[in-house]
Amino acid sequence: MTALKSDIEIARSVTPQHIADVAAKLGLSGTQLKPFGYDKAKVDVSQLDLEGPSDGKLILVTAISPTPAGEGKTTTTVGLGDGLNYIGKQATICLREPSLGPCFGMKGGATGGGYAQVIPMEDINLHFTGDFHAITSAHNLLSALLDNHIYWHNDSGLDSRRVQWKRVLDMNDRSLRDCVISLGGVTNGFLRQTGFDITAASEVMAIFCLANSLEDLQERLAKITVGETCNRTPVTADAMKAEGPMTVLLKEALMPNFVQTLEHNPAFVHGGPFANIAHGCNTVLATKTALKLSDYVVTEAGFGSDLGAEKFFDIKCRKADLAPEAVVLVVTIRALKMHGGVVKSALGSENVEAIKRGCSNLGCHIENLRQYGVPLVVAINQFSADTAVEVQVVQEFCATQGVEAIEASHWANGGAGTEVLAHKVVDIIDRGEANFAPLYPDDMPLFEKISTIATKIYRAGRVMTSDKVMKQLALWEEQGHCSLPVCMAKTQYSFSTDPTLMGAPTGHDVNVREVRLSSGAGFVVAICGDIMTMPGLPQIPSAHNILLDDNGQVQGLF
Repeated sequence: MTALKSDIEIARSVTPQHIADVAAKLGLSGTQLKPFGYDKAKVDVSQLDLEGPSDGKLILVTAISPTPAGEGKTTTTVGLGDGLNYIGKQATICLREPSLGPCFGMKGGATGGGYAQVIPMEDINLHFTGDFHAITSAHNLLSALLDNHIYWHNDSGLDSRRVQWKRVLDMNDRSLRDCVISLGGVTNGFLRQTGFDITAASEVMAIFCLANSLEDLQERLAKITVGETCNRTPVTADAMKAEGPMTVLLKEALMPNFVQTLEHNPAFVHGGPFANIAHGCNTVLATKTALKLSDYVVTEAGFGSDLGAEKFFDIKCRKADLAPEAVVLVVTIRALKMHGGVVKSALGSENVEAIKRGCSNLGCHIENLRQYGVPLVVAINQFSADTAVEVQVVQEFCATQGVEAIEASHWANGGAGTEVLAHKVVDIIDRGEANFAPLYPDDMPLFEKISTIATKIYRAGRVMTSDKVMKQLALWEEQGHCSLPVCMAKTQYSFSTDPTLMGAPTGHDVNVREVRLSSGAGFVVAICGDIMTMPGLPQIPSAHNILLDDNGQVQGLF
């Protein structure tokens, strides 16, 4: 029996096309393309006309609640993009950039898997074109300017006890969550407590992903609220004169990154906010560029539909005026077994009853997505241990929900493995049934928005918070922020705020322990339960297995 190749071995087995040849498929040429070597480039969107409506059809790939068994959302996004091209359609995919934190923490990489990957796999996972570093530097420049502002003159009246702006690092590092700065005497500044978030949670990352242009980027950066005066008046980044130099650091990064799939189809990989602590979508610029240049655009939103899809619809689509035409909901037999109570070590055995129990989670995600008026199809991401009976159980359950479930073998067969799924997605779009609308209106009060998401998406019984949080929300509404959408920060593993409650829990309590104003990005963050905006490394991090072999090649990414 031939041993299965690892993802990195499969990626290396394919000779990439020159990036200019891939770009030519979208009509990109000359100075519109800024190559980074042979196999990747940035697209200079200033030379494209992105204004006005686009003919491209937007397809969202989301998933059920994630489990250690894996769902394969990125893999399915790549596979569906390849599948659409396989059936003769012109399609482009849009993905987020991997963060170094998860790459060296639990995931080990984030470029798809098997024969449904984007390449160059190693470059994309490790530094890529430097966008994350530019965002980290821009964020920390504002931090440095803020402390310098307090040290020298503080003409804004910023109260050092009310500074809200932390520093960031693109690495999981729990020891930096809370720290004290300016120790060592007067010349080092004013002593205060602060901390670090991971770069993917930075408001600069959110702004980067929602900006429509360099001008829009700079305007948003200027509006970042860094703290308050002693009488609670907001102080923004323009008081530090920070928006100009921050934009300079982000100028090149804002150009969308352009790469290819293993089947040499076009792919944008740009921006990287997490969906459990941020809004979980790739950049608006990449999506709009793809929609202008392609007939179909397949994009993903992080984690399950309760997080990524909700934020894609209620934040990204609302703010960027996007109207998705179809949704693909990814599920695996293995993940349904885990939601049905099976431990990971026993997932290889057929267990119909566990799948039936686990389908309660799938059913909730189907119901959630229907609230947005976008038609959907379920994609069963195939694993070799799946049995025909197990697949039939899922298909029969989906039929009771009025949704078709299609088995897809893109991990093993690339675009050919999603041929049936691709035809179904095109059929859904051609029927013209999409009537997208966000979950809540702009003018709903902020706490009602939080409660709406918690009850209608998470199926909570109660939403609890402190008087301090309620007063903060009321103050922001008085200051003119009532129309902002809400970005919920919550565990990805459950509809509840308890990561151990799998399946489809209902009637649980959602505790909002803190709220943060992202006035530049244009949303309010509600931090629920025990979720952290600076993750820690697991007991055995993926970093332990990542190294250079004797030939100087990276090993351990997957």
